[in-house]
Amino acid sequence: MLKPTIGIEVHCELKTNSKAFSPSSNTYGEVPNKKANVIDLGYPGVLPTLNKGLLDLGIKCALALNCKVTKEIFFDRKNYFYPDNPKNFQITQNNTPIGTCGYVEIEYDGKKKKIEIEEIHMEEDTCKSIHENDYTLLNFNRAGIPLIEIVTKPCIENEKEAVLYLENLREILLYAGVSDVKIEEGSMRCEPNISLSDSDKLGTKIEVKNISSISAVKESILYEIERQTKLINDGVKLKEETRRWDDKSKTTILMRVKETGNDYRYFPEPDIPKVIIDDKWIEDIRKTIPLLPNELRKKYKELGINDVTISSLIQNKELSVVLNELIDMNINPVLSANILTGDILSYLNKKYITFKESNITIDNIKDIVNLLDNNEISSKIAKVIIAELLEKEGDVSTIIKDKGLKQISNTDELVKVIENILDNNLKSVEDYKNGLDRSIKFLMGQIMKETKGQANPKVANELLISELENKTKL
Repeated sequence: MLKPTIGIEVHCELKTNSKAFSPSSNTYGEVPNKKANVIDLGYPGVLPTLNKGLLDLGIKCALALNCKVTKEIFFDRKNYFYPDNPKNFQITQNNTPIGTCGYVEIEYDGKKKKIEIEEIHMEEDTCKSIHENDYTLLNFNRAGIPLIEIVTKPCIENEKEAVLYLENLREILLYAGVSDVKIEEGSMRCEPNISLSDSDKLGTKIEVKNISSISAVKESILYEIERQTKLINDGVKLKEETRRWDDKSKTTILMRVKETGNDYRYFPEPDIPKVIIDDKWIEDIRKTIPLLPNELRKKYKELGINDVTISSLIQNKELSVVLNELIDMNINPVLSANILTGDILSYLNKKYITFKESNITIDNIKDIVNLLDNNEISSKIAKVIIAELLEKEGDVSTIIKDKGLKQISNTDELVKVIENILDNNLKSVEDYKNGLDRSIKFLMGQIMKETKGQANPKVANELLISELENKTKL
């Protein structure tokens, strides 16, 4: 039986201010060819200058991915001719990758597995090619943007493991602050290598490029497994090749027969000196790495936050950061998490805005959670306050005062309301006498309706049960 073996190469654009080897701005979405200079365009005689930010983020990436940092590095020239590469070579790392022997841990089918990372290396991006009809346009704004390439060992067994690896990798790089990993903008690009074999010896490797989403990685792997299986069963001897994924037809299309390392004629980049990375540099970078997703999951779990809410928080880094600020203020973490991932997240998604772009503030949330925690407002009142704050700037106490939202905790006032409700709902009183607990839920609903949600739920519930017990004794 043919068994698939998969490795994945991931290119991520790094969040530096300027490009890898030139002072041009590292930007996205600017007017084409306005953020490129003579170095990016490959003018004769120009010299590259190494951006320290590239090295800092390269080290950070290596540490976040559990890699061993290479302490003596140099850059290499990868020589090839293509329209998107005006110098006819790319500055990259061939012999001294910044990180080696790392891993990303996934959990699949109830078991934990380490997806081994063979190496990560730093390089520059090429310019962007835009193919239209029978011609190609080139945008040099992307030329020279710093990249990190992350290469796994051929240790992924199926498309599900591939997806879990990419999702976990994306989270790590985002939380570490290495890249914004926006696949739709091309700042994270995934290229799976798939081979099939009926023995322990690896089969012929086929690389798939031009993949624009993690779900498309899954589709391309499944397609290649099916395509290669048919060819092998038909007696066709496969050759190493590079194919591209066509999202419309959901197929891979041949681009070129795979080049070998010799084809690129690698040699050390003569214009960039060797770099020595000492222990202090590594430790200084290590200190800048925040809690990463798996560490945050463990922390949130220990604080009593449920799995669904944790998943929502991890998927939204900004809200996770807000929650940690609230936790540092000793604000109730469970209530804070529920508020952030409830009405607030729903509003942000609906309006396509970030938390910072909304009107609500961390201090607003702190005040709401404290009031809820002290049973001074109900969850219904909290929803009204949150809705008001999301639409316009304001102060929690002012909104409560202006809208008359103060919670009713006065027992005499609540007893009058409860007695009136019981007198008008005798059947529910009878149901309670007969042991039907659903009557309490109904009667509490009537209390909240009568008080417009302002009754203190805890006090009202205790008083209601007390009044019902008194009536059952009559």
